[in-house]
Amino acid sequence: MLRLVTRRGAGLMFRGATPAVTPAVTPAVSSVRTASHGADVSTAVDMSRPMYSDRREAPLPDRPYKDVLTTADRSLKDKEKGSWKQLSPEEKIALYRLAFHQTYAEMQKPSNEWKTVMGGIFTFLGFTALIVWWQKVHVYPPAPLTFDPEWQQKQVQRMLDMRVNPVEGFAAKWDYEKKQWK
Repeated sequence: MLRLVTRRGAGLMFRGATPAVTPAVTPAVSSVRTASHGADVSTAVDMSRPMYSDRREAPLPDRPYKDVLTTADRSLKDKEKGSWKQLSPEEKIALYRLAFHQTYAEMQKPSNEWKTVMGGIFTFLGFTALIVWWQKVHVYPPAPLTFDPEWQQKQVQRMLDMRVNPVEGFAAKWDYEKKQWK
């Protein structure tokens, strides 16, 4: 048994296989690599660390938007420690964007998602109508003769001539002398 494990380990080392788990760009995310693919297969997020989220009901997230700062961002953060009167409006906006992805007004802005939803609904209804039409033309047999208005009129006249249920029913509502409905 030990010999099989040793052979497998040596084979992986000599082929240059990647380790089972490699750290991703951010420390909060780890990705799994496999020897056969050589590429990221899935990404797992470390849920034990605070995460950033833009939410209207909680506008102050647990961590800043940008964790990894560039040299320009670091110099701007050092400049932030001084007087804010010396900062230009563009620098103040850049500092804000380091901490937050969206402003509260941008979070409040309505989206156009309703258009996508309505488009999906109308597409579904149109497709359903096409299916119903196709079934009416190609699947179902033609309507029976008894659905024809001319046939129904003749049937009513026949029932009146036979005086079907003349006391309380159908024929009771017909005036036989004037030839019209009462």
